[in-house]
Amino acid sequence: MNRFWQEIFGTGLVASSGDFGVAGQLPSHPELLDFLALQFEAEHYDVRQFFRLMVTSATYRQSSVVTAEKLQFDPENRLLSRGPRYRMDAEMLRDMALAASGLLSRKIGGPSVKPYQPPGVWEAVAMPESNTRNYQEDSGENLYRRSMYTFWKRAAPPASMEILNAPNRETCTVRRERTNTPLQALLFLNDPQFVEAARHLAQKVLLTCQGESSMEFDRVQCMALHLISRPFSAEELCAIQESLPSLTKFYRTHPEEAERLLSVGRSPVPESLDRSELATWTMVANILMNLDEVLCK
Repeated sequence: MNRFWQEIFGTGLVASSGDFGVAGQLPSHPELLDFLALQFEAEHYDVRQFFRLMVTSATYRQSSVVTAEKLQFDPENRLLSRGPRYRMDAEMLRDMALAASGLLSRKIGGPSVKPYQPPGVWEAVAMPESNTRNYQEDSGENLYRRSMYTFWKRAAPPASMEILNAPNRETCTVRRERTNTPLQALLFLNDPQFVEAARHLAQKVLLTCQGESSMEFDRVQCMALHLISRPFSAEELCAIQESLPSLTKFYRTHPEEAERLLSVGRSPVPESLDRSELATWTMVANILMNLDEVLCK
């Protein structure tokens, strides 16, 4: 129950989730931990029902906004004075981008798949006789399967997963580290999977809201609903729309750059869409997919 709580709230009721012994930390809410264990047993160990109980609770549904008073009396949120806020796990971030863009494959089960990966990662560490010496990238639906199906070579884990603090699977990891590095920001902006997802989201929005520039508002709000499940405020819209003229001008005067951007990824580009316009909105989607509210839960 403590690890389930940790999955939802970022930190377990017993913060030292890997040590329940005398050297570990005491639970912040021991009665709640006991209640959760008994409730799980009463529900016949139904994991889905248990997670539904937690995510529909008033505690989880609190705002994550930190006031000066809460920061003073509960700086680490051990008293659960606010909702959880932390960057999602590596697999969740990739799946989120694919789901928001409409690329995510809903297929369940089957063999592992090999999505996009920088060239030479396997070759650099493989033995001459290894049967995983060369990385052969998949195609079609297999590129967009959920991250749990990604083939994992322990000596050379998927680069994007490693950058986002996914464990290397050499040892058991009870709680993942969460770091914040420039390399992670570069990954979200430039990784083929995220760039392609941004392009696919832009395609979906342009095909839904075709027409004149007066529809810019609708397009941005449509992206917002796909990414953060709420419309942008007037202030947020102004900040986003400020970048549109410069992006539009750039891709209209540099068609080769538009083609270069749209060539990322293997999913097809609809012939009916204007290339410079699609490139512009791809960059808008790429910017929005890097918002903290998108990357954090």
